Amino acid sequence: MNDDSRSRGSLGAHGSEDAVVLRAAGDGKGHGVWALRAFSTGETVMVGFLVEDVTANDAHATQVGPDRWARHGGLGPMVNHSCDPNCGVRLNDGQAFDFVARRPIAVGEEITFDYAMRNYTIDHFPEICGCGADLCRGSVTGWRDLPDARKADYGELVAPYLRMMDESTAPAAGASSSRRV
Repeated sequence: MNDDSRSRGSLGAHGSEDAVVLRAAGDGKGHGVWALRAFSTGETVMVGFLVEDVTANDAHATQVGPDRWARHGGLGPMVNHSCDPNCGVRLNDGQAFDFVARRPIAVGEEITFDYAMRNYTIDHFPEICGCGADLCRGSVTGWRDLPDARKADYGELVAPYLRMMDESTAPAAGASSSRRV
């Protein structure tokens, strides 16, 4: 891999990653994915595709259903977490996640998303967050532990099964909840 922003991915039949590049992220974050052109709010930045199903969650798995995990191909697995991401995720016809701009993205800006947008819990990641965003939560959490206001802010750019999982684990009317708000 070339750290001077020259490593590009090509997905052939799965779509194109010609508008993004893999390069060193700096600040101890390893590599990240960076925009080679501007993106408008709502525009698909990267088309996701799955390369294999896995039998259980692990450090490189992505949750793709309430009890299902898989591995994404291309540069998708290299997109770093942020507590204030410029992208959300949208489930595509191949049951993989596309990255969609939540706000305008400038040329040269790192592409980020919140890992909580597709994982109900975070089981294989350091607890301390290093995203550096002004809205940083201080730890990388799953959807289950996101404040309700943040869930609402993400709108529809999250995995659809996360809201269903919330509903199935919601306390009965009148019961107390320990969920952070």
